[in-house]
Amino acid sequence: MKMNKSLIISLAVIAILVFWAISSYNGLVTMEENVNSQWANVETQYQRRADLIPNLVSTVKGYAKHEKETLEGVIAARSQATQIKVDPNDLTPEKLAEYQKAQGAVTSALGKLLAITENYPDLKANQNFLELQAQLEGTENRITVARKNFNDAAQGYNTSIRKFPKSMFAGLFGFEKRAYFEAEEGSEKAPKVEF
Repeated sequence: MKMNKSLIISLAVIAILVFWAISSYNGLVTMEENVNSQWANVETQYQRRADLIPNLVSTVKGYAKHEKETLEGVIAARSQATQIKVDPNDLTPEKLAEYQKAQGAVTSALGKLLAITENYPDLKANQNFLELQAQLEGTENRITVARKNFNDAAQGYNTSIRKFPKSMFAGLFGFEKRAYFEAEEGSEKAPKVEF
């Protein structure tokens, strides 16, 4: 009788541990998939921006023919940025930095493009340009939100895989820390505005 009671208690403890391990593993898988999904949202918003750029450049090109260097710079930055693909399962800080640098070059090139449009009052009044500019601004906002959501998901996932006892399962089953989007170098300084 004592032997049966000990056996039942042992089996119950083992069953609880097995259910806990399964639950922990499944929770980590769910969190990892959420990080992957949020990364896909980031890429979708950057792709949306990349898709708007040719239309914006074409619209500006008709008004600003002598701004060829700026227009070519935007197209080159877009081309380079769309070449970089990052697998969400292999999202190292180095790969994320490379991706972020390429996207930053697009942002910089677009800034130059929008700055030259100030010299063309007819262009600034063009309905197609205004619509594209509004879509681009909306896309930039969406990119910011998607990056924040990705960082939030990555933080939750990274925290979970580092906490004991899940850290044992994380290491055992290959769950690895995810990189974050970080502020671009020099963004901590306010830009100088001179008139």
